[in-house]
Amino acid sequence: MWLIGLFAIALAFGCGSVNVQAAVVRSQEFTAADVRRGSITPERAWWDLKHYHLSVRVIPETKRLEGSNKITFQTVAGGQQMQIDLQQPLTISRVVHGDRELMFTRHGNYYLVSFFEPLPAGVVTEIEIFYQGRPVEAKNPPWSGGITWTKDSKGRPFIASSCQGIGASVWWPCKDHGADEPDDGVMISVTVPEQLTAVANGRLLGTESDPVNAVRTFHWRVTHPINNYCVNINVGRYVSFSERYDGAYGALDMQHWVLDHQRDRAMQHFKEAPRVMAAFEYWFGKYPFYEDSYKLVAVPYLGMEHQSSVTYGNGFKNGYQGRDLSGTGVGLLFDFIIVHESGHEWFGNNVSMNDTADMWIHESFTNYSESLFVEYHFGKRQAEDYVIGLRKLIKNDRPIVGTYGVNHSGSGDMYYKGANMLHSLRQMVNDRDRWRKTLTGLNDEFRYQMVSSKQVEDYLSEHTGMDLSAFFDQYLRTTKVPVFVFETRGNQLIFHYDNVVAGFDFPLVIQVNGQPYRIFPREDRQIVRFETLIDSCEVDRNFYVETRRH
Repeated sequence: MWLIGLFAIALAFGCGSVNVQAAVVRSQEFTAADVRRGSITPERAWWDLKHYHLSVRVIPETKRLEGSNKITFQTVAGGQQMQIDLQQPLTISRVVHGDRELMFTRHGNYYLVSFFEPLPAGVVTEIEIFYQGRPVEAKNPPWSGGITWTKDSKGRPFIASSCQGIGASVWWPCKDHGADEPDDGVMISVTVPEQLTAVANGRLLGTESDPVNAVRTFHWRVTHPINNYCVNINVGRYVSFSERYDGAYGALDMQHWVLDHQRDRAMQHFKEAPRVMAAFEYWFGKYPFYEDSYKLVAVPYLGMEHQSSVTYGNGFKNGYQGRDLSGTGVGLLFDFIIVHESGHEWFGNNVSMNDTADMWIHESFTNYSESLFVEYHFGKRQAEDYVIGLRKLIKNDRPIVGTYGVNHSGSGDMYYKGANMLHSLRQMVNDRDRWRKTLTGLNDEFRYQMVSSKQVEDYLSEHTGMDLSAFFDQYLRTTKVPVFVFETRGNQLIFHYDNVVAGFDFPLVIQVNGQPYRIFPREDRQIVRFETLIDSCEVDRNFYVETRRH
């Protein structure tokens, strides 16, 4: 999928309402390589991805990859030079177009491939890129990604890719930008030593054996558009088991892959997966990838949201590696990795950001999905306890929205602060059914699309019936937490907002003498009179604001 009209933002730092954060982001220097990686360069803009066929041989003994990527694309404008991303130390050896080999030149972590003559607009064609080498090894996956080369507990090869931050081009040649996904999906053919199994995204179409070279090739197919960073390979002594989930939209096959000695534990623990489907189809609508199935895949790191191939390494424990991030006890009611990474199937894999600066679209909604899972299975009070308990992890160190066009994400507060921002918005909506319809509608409106923060913000404004521009400027583009300032004089409550952006006037629920009231603070002082003397006044805990009493 391609976003026509992005040429103008090739070197831009922003779009939409970003003036609030400008002073923050301009203090950071970005290089030409950052711009080349994170922007819609002229060499990217003229062609639209249709399909990838990635063929890769994994060689554990030397930690090498050898293979090719056949890229089918359509020209949306005339062009002759194409940017292909592949990070050092991997190298391209050949590029073939039809029966001709194309010229190419390396420029750091990308190549410029030149056609012999310009291709006109409206052409569908393909090139095949051959590459090889030892890819970057993941130092702390999935946060510091690459390829993990390790051994399982029985000393056998256990290998996996993870590349969300560093980019897919760390292990295969591609158009490494979130604004373009292959409309017709991906074929992934992985060749491994014959005693091992390779698991990737989508459905397994078949396996080929080559006894002469003692290898097997596994062919996996994804029919839907997919983020580059979601394409993954996992290699080990896998076995599989299946279950059927009768969802709101039909039967979904769930085939899980774990190491042979993990099978019994996994068969019990992975019962969490259909519970996740039930909760999220209720809150977000149809699981987006019925045609590509759903699976959990055991890996030698914590886990990630690889589309239709959620990777798992949480030790078959509830919580986050056995810990409750919220500190309330609620986090031990579910397996954090299964719930969180599966939530990304809706936010991140279905509704995707078109620039790394807007990663909050992936992470804020998905972090909030944990609370919605709890509400569906355990009740509203415990869901509130959980998301509010996460506030202690908020840093308010820098804005949640990053810098556009330079592959720069915002603060890690996109997780916990983002979830509490959405939880606060729900209280403002004050209508459970409307809130649910807003979330399911968001997944329908932007199904299989790459979107900007502005698109999501505008959608939420329209469907909640509120102009949320100041609300999102406050929580996404500043580090300031709104302060509800109040004093009481007899039966009078005198109040206003402090530490807010201009126009921030969103409602609060307060408890006065133990009774709930909905008020609408602004920056200027307001007075509300009650029938009795005010003995106590507290802000409803579900709103992410601070309180100061005069």
